[in-house]
Amino acid sequence: MDEEFKRACLEAVQRALDEDLQSEGDITSRAVIPPGLRGRGVIVMREEGVVAGLPLASMTFRLLDSRVKFQSLVNDGEHLIPPAEIAVVAGEVSTILEGERTALNFLQRLSGIATLTSRFVAAAAPLGVQILDTRKTTPGLRFLEKYAVRAGGGRNHRFGLYDGVLIKDNHLAAVGSASEAVRRAREALGEGVSIEVEVQDLGYLEEVIRAGADVVMLDNLSVGEVEEAVRLARGRVKLEVSGGIDLENVSAYAATGVDYISVGAITHSARALDIALELEI
Repeated sequence: MDEEFKRACLEAVQRALDEDLQSEGDITSRAVIPPGLRGRGVIVMREEGVVAGLPLASMTFRLLDSRVKFQSLVNDGEHLIPPAEIAVVAGEVSTILEGERTALNFLQRLSGIATLTSRFVAAAAPLGVQILDTRKTTPGLRFLEKYAVRAGGGRNHRFGLYDGVLIKDNHLAAVGSASEAVRRAREALGEGVSIEVEVQDLGYLEEVIRAGADVVMLDNLSVGEVEEAVRLARGRVKLEVSGGIDLENVSAYAATGVDYISVGAITHSARALDIALELEI
């Protein structure tokens, strides 16, 4: 676990535990569970999918009690058929119950993202097309959700506004032309920075290519329009498709010959996987 990922996990888990426990802790467990009672919880995936989030589950329990033993039985990124035991946590029952919901929330959310991503990848990869994510992530959880995309076989687009240039329609409306926007970006940031420009009308494609864009994002175009864009571009620029992509049409878009397909749905609309903790005394 690299330091940046560890820091992101720690911040997210601590914030989630604070939200759930506040200063009073788990008043139900404290009232009904005998002090010192020990047990083990088996975390089980109840539906098929790609697991992601085990480091956060482990950290959840260990932040509550460093004496807790957490053992991952699989690795993030593995595709599993249910029922599949993915981890075991052992310690005081009250601690296991305190951390149960927080650990499962992370596992269910991130595994859902990894699973949906893997389905898009399965459709696009055989055609040589990479699936990218977007910035349409849960506020405060972007680093973790983009980690889940990678666990599902996808690739991260820019992490934020700070690490990639993407000139979109509102930038163009403010500046006046794609040529001028690209010129300003290149002048300010130099040749070492990749510049991507959004194109919603093929009438502007040639201007964007001639302006020196490294990547063109073809936004909300039909499959036929994307095929025409590939023909017009003639390999002079990388092409990315975005907007309205789902599991029904991703193969058709991938077959056009583009390089990338970005899918906001893999983070903003992924369904949580059915994962549970089964307690054993």
